[in-house]
Amino acid sequence: EPQSIITREFIDLSVAPTAEYSRLVNIAPSLSGDSSNGPGLSETKTTLRGFKDGEYNVTFDGIPWGDINGPSHHSTSFFPAAIIGGAVVDRGPGKASDMGYATFGGSINLFSKKASEQQASSVFGTFGTWNTALAGFSYESGRLVDYGDTTVQLNYQHMKSDGYLSSSPVVSNNYTLKIERPVGDSSLLTVFASFNDNIYYSPDVAVRTLAQVALYGKNFLLNNDPKSMNYYLYNKVTKATDFDYVRLQSDLGDGWNTDNKLYTYAYNNVTKSTDVANWDGTGTDPRTTNSLTRTKIAGDIPGYEKLMQYRVVGDIFKATKKLESGVARMGVWIEHSSAHRYIYDLDMTTGLYNRKETPVNAATLAGSDRPIDSVSYDEHSTIQTVEPFVEYEWAVNPDTSVTPGFKYVSINRSANSPVGATTRILNATASKDYKSSLPFLTVNHQINGGMSVYAQYAKGYVIPSLSTFYITDPSHNSTSPQTSTNYQLGLVSKSDAMTWDVDAYRIDFKNKMVSNGLTGPAAAFINIGGATYQGAEAQAAYVLGGGFSVYANGSLNQATANDTGKQIAGAPEMTAALGALYNRDAWSGSLIYKQTGKVRQVAYAAPAAPTTTTLAAADTKYDYYQTPAYGSLDFGAAYVFKNPGAFAKSLKLQLNVFNLLNDQSVTAIAAGKTQPLDTYTYQAPRSIQVSLKADF
Repeated sequence: EPQSIITREFIDLSVAPTAEYSRLVNIAPSLSGDSSNGPGLSETKTTLRGFKDGEYNVTFDGIPWGDINGPSHHSTSFFPAAIIGGAVVDRGPGKASDMGYATFGGSINLFSKKASEQQASSVFGTFGTWNTALAGFSYESGRLVDYGDTTVQLNYQHMKSDGYLSSSPVVSNNYTLKIERPVGDSSLLTVFASFNDNIYYSPDVAVRTLAQVALYGKNFLLNNDPKSMNYYLYNKVTKATDFDYVRLQSDLGDGWNTDNKLYTYAYNNVTKSTDVANWDGTGTDPRTTNSLTRTKIAGDIPGYEKLMQYRVVGDIFKATKKLESGVARMGVWIEHSSAHRYIYDLDMTTGLYNRKETPVNAATLAGSDRPIDSVSYDEHSTIQTVEPFVEYEWAVNPDTSVTPGFKYVSINRSANSPVGATTRILNATASKDYKSSLPFLTVNHQINGGMSVYAQYAKGYVIPSLSTFYITDPSHNSTSPQTSTNYQLGLVSKSDAMTWDVDAYRIDFKNKMVSNGLTGPAAAFINIGGATYQGAEAQAAYVLGGGFSVYANGSLNQATANDTGKQIAGAPEMTAALGALYNRDAWSGSLIYKQTGKVRQVAYAAPAAPTTTTLAAADTKYDYYQTPAYGSLDFGAAYVFKNPGAFAKSLKLQLNVFNLLNDQSVTAIAAGKTQPLDTYTYQAPRSIQVSLKADF
């Protein structure tokens, strides 16, 4: 499949130490997305071939992870760059043995660091723009012969920054442990545990209007005014996560191998946010209108507390059998998750409950003193998943292999809500089963010793969002998951000095889940047409010699809605990257440019603006903006001092400059309730980070 491999060496030199996984993989073709608060300083939603986050899988050491209300991801919440050993961006349809809730548009596969054979310790620190600071240490035990050849890896880092956006500081900590130990002569046991906590200040929806930009600049988000909806202490997010697994890999003999991963991960997000975060204290006061549907408290700020909390437990078992004619793989993925979500309305000024409009309901939420009419929703939900698979890599001849596969998806999602989301129905319950059969086929032919051609076909799916339960009677919903049919052709070549590949793809997205537009008992989410994703991608890397190498990649991506025939909002039309790397003796360096093409953005059309284009009758609710292409040029240079003194084996000094050309283009526009409330996101400006790392 078309893959982009991101190595630890590339991460160390070319990626911000403050970054998380989305920044690491952004260099690959067909990927786009960036942090508006600076590298790694706010969450990033990455698109892959035009598919939004939640329509492709993200895995860590082969374990899929993501939210359970919808399979999207919080990029800053689990895996900082320091603990990632590398990544593989797989833009193909995926094999039958690839697990996840969105085997739909590709996958981003992250891997932990490989254990060192030798003992080593490091301390590291980074300082940069916006009072950014990061400090930490890592430890490698090497192979402990007296303890059964066990290896131990430890990593800790603390990061804080004021961020580019106003009054939006960030603080995070990560603690990671990985232990590997041989068991007997033919098994390897791995134990991994990572804990992360973040505190940052941002409204629940981080936005800024053109009026705010004109008054306060592109970096406006929050302020220090308690009379404003944008007061930073009214907009605080606290997160705690963990990701843990135990893995046993065994060679059973006679061609049999097994790999079992028992895992768990958790996410706990407590957010406090104001209701109208894009009101800066000037102009019409939204607290004097009826738009909030809450009791008005004169002079006070309305808002809410939001909880998103879940725990996931699962097991992935895979068995492999080598035969004379090929390799057979089989296994099963089993997972259970449970979540608690709520929004409770607050008077942010006093911290007290904020009731809904009259008449007042005297009831309270079960087990608490909270007025029931201050509860927007309170919901408990679960997902039960079983996915068996089988595939066979048949060696037709020494140059050709054919790999058919099959995966069966069986998912049950249920919810039990003391107060239902959107409907506010008391004691609402819902349950749905989703089942799908997913075939897979790939053919690979080796043309010569360094070139291969392949063709692929696969069915994919993505689980419907939990929001499809937010109607009076969810039993009216369709039980068919959203599906994709993937076709792909490609050519891969490798020589001592150069690697390159090209591919073309087409993905038919069907059974798009949308509301039927009705209200009350007749409301339902039904399947309609969908979209067509197609395009071409290419990438190449070439070793020039003398320590220099260059690479380039690019993609043309078309993501067309079947009902309108227009490019899907948020899907870039192209991506491109060009880079040069240097690594010789004590010096290393990189210069990398990444461009994201034009993007169609949705914005509310009341009234229409001269810069928009009115669409057909079916689209009269919205006008659309098209943001122009934008790019970022990043520079990195490092020098390693060997044996600088008795205290260290080496000392590395590094300089990174991100967005060297200071491009602050608009990257996204979101619809407001009226066009003046359309909100804009900009690329963060130039920033600098200086890093030191001492190895002992």
